[in-house]
Amino acid sequence: MVAPDCEAQAQEILAAKSKVRVLILPDLKSGSKETIKVIAGGFLLQACDDAVANTNTWQVVTEKKPTDDELEELLFAWKVCKHVKSNAIVVSGNRTTLGVGAGQMNRVGSVKIALEQAGEKAKGAILASDGFFPFDDSVKTAAAAGIKAIVQPGGSLRDQDSIQAANELDLVMVLTGIRHFLH
Repeated sequence: MVAPDCEAQAQEILAAKSKVRVLILPDLKSGSKETIKVIAGGFLLQACDDAVANTNTWQVVTEKKPTDDELEELLFAWKVCKHVKSNAIVVSGNRTTLGVGAGQMNRVGSVKIALEQAGEKAKGAILASDGFFPFDDSVKTAAAAGIKAIVQPGGSLRDQDSIQAANELDLVMVLTGIRHFLH
């Protein structure tokens, strides 16, 4: 267990448990602005993903606009997606995670995994992506499974292809302007 502080009584209770260790890190309160990942021959220093999601800064880029409930569901899926690693796709409905795909070499692979996990529950659900869609194939795959709205960062040179596909398929698409791509 890692914490910025621990009361003496709590530390005594935890110390009695044979499989629990308590590590007190006072600097945990201030939070680091970078994360370090060890790689062969060195390390990768990344900016900490501490941005707070704010739907007021999001951009609806499709002709179809999200309802208030859809916007709340998009926010839920976006928050879950933040905590999934690389090429993360989250399918959600009724503020519940229905499917997660991640770690694939391409985004459409992660989309397919998340949709497979969601199964029939994908119909009418929301899809969130931690990174932009470089091609419209993920949008088409999502629509074929019944997804009704997508939230993604945007920023691809080919954003317009994905937006056009969403419009043609009568989907909502929202761009956050923030990428949650963890390595």
